[in-house]
Amino acid sequence: MKNNYYIEIDINEQRLRLFDGTTVVKEYAVSTAKNGPGELLDSECTPRGEHVIAEKIGRDCHPNTVFVSRWPTGEIYTPELRQRFPDRDWILTRILWLQGAEPGKNLGGNVDSHERFIYIHGAPDDVEMGCPGSRGCIRMRNQDIIELFDRVETGTRVVLTCL
Repeated sequence: MKNNYYIEIDINEQRLRLFDGTTVVKEYAVSTAKNGPGELLDSECTPRGEHVIAEKIGRDCHPNTVFVSRWPTGEIYTPELRQRFPDRDWILTRILWLQGAEPGKNLGGNVDSHERFIYIHGAPDDVEMGCPGSRGCIRMRNQDIIELFDRVETGTRVVLTCL
């Protein structure tokens, strides 16, 4: 059965809402970029505008699976692992890799969200949600990203707003 899901991420509110048509079916606290909204390459900002889920990565991986360059490392995140690798940007559990849909705004050139590796992904349990803190991606609790991942498909519309 085809659904009418789309995702809206409000950067100001630090909330992700999953819609089915015009109805909000689920809402999650998230953490977007500590540098705020923006589209430029190497800005470590969260891009705004229309996107789609280009790729889903990590289906059936264990919660807290560690990803580096979109590949599972074979590690399961623990606080001890974080102590051994304090500078890692922890990308855990599942990845929804976004692609911009607006040429010149978030698609192509030095504003391309896909080439910037902008994801919706899981994060360590102690990472605070509801406030900016990422390097551009949208962080979620691990159980939340699993639930979202299982509901959406590639091609699902994702709108990032900052009103």
